[in-house]
Amino acid sequence: MARSKQAEKDAIALLKADHRQVEDWFEQFEKARDSERKQELATKICNALKVHTTIEEEIFYPAFLEASDDVDIHHEAEIEHRGAKNLISEIEASSPNDDYFEPSVKVLSEMIKHHVKEEEKPGGMFAVARESKMDLVALGEELAARKAELESGEADEPDVPPPGVGEKRGQVDRLMKETR
Repeated sequence: MARSKQAEKDAIALLKADHRQVEDWFEQFEKARDSERKQELATKICNALKVHTTIEEEIFYPAFLEASDDVDIHHEAEIEHRGAKNLISEIEASSPNDDYFEPSVKVLSEMIKHHVKEEEKPGGMFAVARESKMDLVALGEELAARKAELESGEADEPDVPPPGVGEKRGQVDRLMKETR
């Protein structure tokens, strides 16, 4: 079945393309023998994941939560991101000379594989998003613009939320309390 150009530009297609790119770099990392190449790949992986988690947390996840009210899927994804970001920080602070560098990248790879599987599985976040009233094309454009901004270095560092994100996080916290 041929996919339309519009479908290729939607939010889920963009996020899945990020997933495939990082999976490829993890595979290359596993095969690499040279320390310099391992460092280069780890840096690419960490940078891509920081941008990816930022655009998901700033744009996709709040839109998903608003459209679906699926607090369980949302919260699980946020917690998985938190764990990945902690490991990314450790990897960035180390080098191939450190005993824990390669095992840390391997564990990050396993965490990301699990996270991707959860987002992409039938009944997962992406399937629920497709079934919702989310405008995935407009959201894809917003994700792509923010991603380009982060990758160009013209934006705040991904770890520093832009204006308004704290408000969204506060809304999420309020929703969490309401559902308890």
